[in-house]
Amino acid sequence: MNAIKADWLNKVPEVTLSFWVIKILSTTVGETGADFLAVDAGFGAGWTSIGMALLLAVALFCQLRTKAYTPWIYWLSVVLVSIVGTQITDIMTDMLDVSLYTSTVLFSVLLAINFFVWYRVERNLSIREIVTPRREWFYWTTVLCTFALGTAAGDLATEALGLGFTLGVMIFGLLIAATLIAWHLGANVVPGFWIAYILTRPFGASLGDLLTQAKTYGGLGMGAAWTSAIFLSVIVLLVGAAQINTGNRKTITQ
Repeated sequence: MNAIKADWLNKVPEVTLSFWVIKILSTTVGETGADFLAVDAGFGAGWTSIGMALLLAVALFCQLRTKAYTPWIYWLSVVLVSIVGTQITDIMTDMLDVSLYTSTVLFSVLLAINFFVWYRVERNLSIREIVTPRREWFYWTTVLCTFALGTAAGDLATEALGLGFTLGVMIFGLLIAATLIAWHLGANVVPGFWIAYILTRPFGASLGDLLTQAKTYGGLGMGAAWTSAIFLSVIVLLVGAAQINTGNRKTITQ
């Protein structure tokens, strides 16, 4: 293995329980954070989208420039992708009057095209093989598509189809659990990972709506500000621990 690949092997975190916990929390923050900035803070969907897109561009620039996996940069990028992905779907639904059925199909097609091109070019969709800049570009494009699709699919299930927030959380949670069980029982790792990854977005979005929406609308009434603050605090603690562990491993290997 050459030196370049050795560096790039560390650009994506290992898939562990902590990975899934932070991923789900970040998807929820994407939902609640976008709502807080656009509605509670009064920035509106347009300015929120522009501001978060600029921050995402900076975060991804830093992520792509690093030579090794740096937890705080990686997960900051994920949280910002989550917010931007949410805003893309919300703008299409609320400002452009695109139905959730249409946006769900559209993002599904875009994700399928991205997977097709990625596999056609690289012959590999595994996140354990993100060892070149081009693969990392495919990876982050896929992540953005999954967040936009997950937001649309989650809103479609809980709102347009009338499942409600609680039932939405239960259904998407069971689908994630079933996927992970099949994965550990010997199902193909690559599609298993990406299916679970996609499902965490509507699960997180439904969970965010359940926690933040008023009780009259079927939520628990915690509000976007409190929910975002609590979940962000947990993310910071987990990412901080990962950052310390990464630093300790580097010290040991030197």
